[in-house]
Amino acid sequence: MSLGSERLLPYQYVVLRCVPRVDREEFLNVGVALYCQAADYLDALAHVDRARVEAFAGGVDLDRLESSLAAVRAVCRGDHAAGAAGRADRGARFGFVKAPRSTILQPGPVHGGLTTDPARQLEHLLDRLVR
Repeated sequence: MSLGSERLLPYQYVVLRCVPRVDREEFLNVGVALYCQAADYLDALAHVDRARVEAFAGGVDLDRLESSLAAVRAVCRGDHAAGAAGRADRGARFGFVKAPRSTILQPGPVHGGLTTDPARQLEHLLDRLVR
């Protein structure tokens, strides 16, 4: 599939959510992880508006939230310091990122789309869904 002379590449993404109390099922979007197998691309971007998170759920450990987001990005980028998850292939790393967990940072459902530039699409999704 192509758009003009550029080839459209399928991708999957998850929105990363701050979930201060799992039992309440309330969340605030704080990041996005995008995987494009055809481009051999996996990365995550985050934006934590500290004042907004504090207004949403006072008392959230913002340093822990930002540390969790940095850990997700390290896994996406294949950082060996991220342990076994960081050393796995990109598909397995995305599987780790999209897996549900009961922590302050949780992935939303997997969505998909088509793009000619996965990195630019990731920035677009961060702007549209988080900022």
